[in-house]
Amino acid sequence: MDAVLSTLFYSEGAEIYTLDCMAYFMLFMAACTSVTLLFVNVPYGRYTSSKYGFPVDARVAWFVQEMPAFFVPLCLLLWTTTANTSVLPNQMLIAMYFCHYFQRSLIYPFLIKGGKPTPFASFALAFVFCIYNGYMQIRYLSHYAEYPEYWVTHPCFLTGSVLWLVGWLMNVHSDHILRNLRKPGETGYKIPTGGMFEYVSGANFLGEITEWVGFALAGHSIHSLAFAIFTTVVLSSRAVSHHKWYLTKFENYPRSRKALIPFLF
Repeated sequence: MDAVLSTLFYSEGAEIYTLDCMAYFMLFMAACTSVTLLFVNVPYGRYTSSKYGFPVDARVAWFVQEMPAFFVPLCLLLWTTTANTSVLPNQMLIAMYFCHYFQRSLIYPFLIKGGKPTPFASFALAFVFCIYNGYMQIRYLSHYAEYPEYWVTHPCFLTGSVLWLVGWLMNVHSDHILRNLRKPGETGYKIPTGGMFEYVSGANFLGEITEWVGFALAGHSIHSLAFAIFTTVVLSSRAVSHHKWYLTKFENYPRSRKALIPFLF
């Protein structure tokens, strides 16, 4: 892959410039997406519409669309020169990224019970995003990110790492609750309870947002920040949509429960 990258970029300076541009473009897309989501819901799950393309089986869609987020970075680590993977901060940040996407791409899809099909447009956009972001995050961390030796004891890194772990555990636990809402043979929607669902409607979304905000704080780069902001924009919109839907669907839905941030929002 070094030969491919050297063909695409005439120097390391050109590649890092490209990585920076990719991050700023992601920030731009986050701004555009935040405006768009004021008027439409992300077309997936209960908001699926045929106008966004033919349906893709939920398990297949999740597995295929998330795969590049794991395997593109893996290829970068195995088949390119990785100048900074021997440095502890880089190793830990790369491990955070892979821990999330190992679970998300190789475990989560096979745990899905039923699940509404995903429109092809949503599936295709997610697939492209995972390639784009996977390359941007891991190429920067493995080859260009430089941290001082003391960075692993810096308050930003320590706080970010704790946030990442708390968010990851919250995300995995919330997904477990959602998968087990219905008993065998039951159909229809139910009110999720337990864990952070006692406080917010989008506990799984809050978990993932917390993960990547922690990752951005620990990583201290425009690349990780752009990912955290884009994730926050998309998932906060989903949380608000779910909250409104629950309030409309269930008369007995807990009125004290917020959409995304406990006690506040």
